[in-house]
Amino acid sequence: MRGARIAIVAALPREIAGLVRGTRPDADLLRRGIHLHLVQGAVVAAAGMGTARATLAFAAATREEAVELVISTGLAGACSAAVHAGEAVDAALVIDAKTGERFACDGPSHAQRVLVTSNAIAGVREKARLHESYGASLVDMEAAAVARLARARGLRFRAIKGVSDAHDFEMESMNRFASPSGQFRTAAFALHTAMRPQRWSAAMRLGRDSNRALAKMWAELRRAMDAAR
Repeated sequence: MRGARIAIVAALPREIAGLVRGTRPDADLLRRGIHLHLVQGAVVAAAGMGTARATLAFAAATREEAVELVISTGLAGACSAAVHAGEAVDAALVIDAKTGERFACDGPSHAQRVLVTSNAIAGVREKARLHESYGASLVDMEAAAVARLARARGLRFRAIKGVSDAHDFEMESMNRFASPSGQFRTAAFALHTAMRPQRWSAAMRLGRDSNRALAKMWAELRRAMDAAR
């Protein structure tokens, strides 16, 4: 993976699927649950949700000395009515809700959104609290950890996120489907939803919005990759 100038760090393989199509992950790292690909001069990694797994993905993606910019990417939830599900957002600031640390992003000058990193999938009440406490536009589970690691290495940092759910979409119950290794248990979620017809409409909306957000997020990431070549 010599010469890659950008390291892109996500949580779930689904979040990088559109970037790495046609490539193969590093076989040794895959045995440890780390999906690492080289594409268009960028190293792309996904190792699971949360700080610990993001740390593993970061370490794998930045093994090469040529990396200059680290991008935290993946799906995030909206905390404000001004941010809509299905769009992509380039954050201006990342805040760690646990420590209060703030990390400025090296994104475009027009970026204004605040992304707050929490330690769990945020429901409606938590989204409202983060918006009230930090002016949060978005919430995720990994960006602050990636930003902290990038700062420690003297690397530039951006956060480009796809918005999977609106500020008033309830996500709290999704935490039960997170595995100990930071993966989302899709089959368990599908079975749980299938047995509850009253949730079908919301689940379908989440799926549609997530897919739209991922497509726009991948387009933004490709632009960042092209600019660095």
